[in-house]
Amino acid sequence: MEFSTVIITGANRGIGLALTRRFFQSGQWRILACCRDPDSARELQEMANRSGDKIGVYRLDVSQQDSVEAFAKTIDGQRVDVLLNNAGIKGGNHQTLLDMDYDAWAGAFAVNSMAPLRMVQAVLKNLRLSPAPKIATITSQMGAMTWPGRGSYAYSSSKAAVNKVMRILALDLEPEGIIVSLFHPGWVQTDMGGKSATISPEESAEGLFTAITNLKKSDSGRFFKWTGEEHAW
Repeated sequence: MEFSTVIITGANRGIGLALTRRFFQSGQWRILACCRDPDSARELQEMANRSGDKIGVYRLDVSQQDSVEAFAKTIDGQRVDVLLNNAGIKGGNHQTLLDMDYDAWAGAFAVNSMAPLRMVQAVLKNLRLSPAPKIATITSQMGAMTWPGRGSYAYSSSKAAVNKVMRILALDLEPEGIIVSLFHPGWVQTDMGGKSATISPEESAEGLFTAITNLKKSDSGRFFKWTGEEHAW
């Protein structure tokens, strides 16, 4: 049986960990699970140890060029079928009208907006080896211009920026048949989403897995909810 390969960034917790588990449970995927500190990613490491050779854990800081290049070097020549840009940060606790942490805002742009393109550049050769390559980026409804939220200036603007980045990328990669789509994962019970969120990481991952693995060329450049329903921009 031939396995497909997915790269998942931010795979050590929350939605990323749940996505890693869901792809593994399908029995049809090899998972390159990436996080900043594999040594402290206990649950991810335990899952990898139980997986045989189906889950590999890699050290990767998506905001650092040298880290991304080092990761790309380790998988040189390997086919990648899906790049799943999941890593993301909140952008600090101070992001209101009169209380703004500008350094944290810059950090949010580095991770949430710029890193997904950095990852694409690093593994584009690997994606080109796939017969049906896909790039899926986890964004948020808070980055939609139609979303009437207040505050969260850093997080919302960084997600709005990655939405535009991925729409441009979809056009650039259209001639190669590489699908590029964005996904709102729902309001998820994670460290970022909080305990009052409406769905579990497992529920989100189940919907995202189905939607991402079923992407077709006509879905490129589009924005979806975790349910597969299209999201307004």
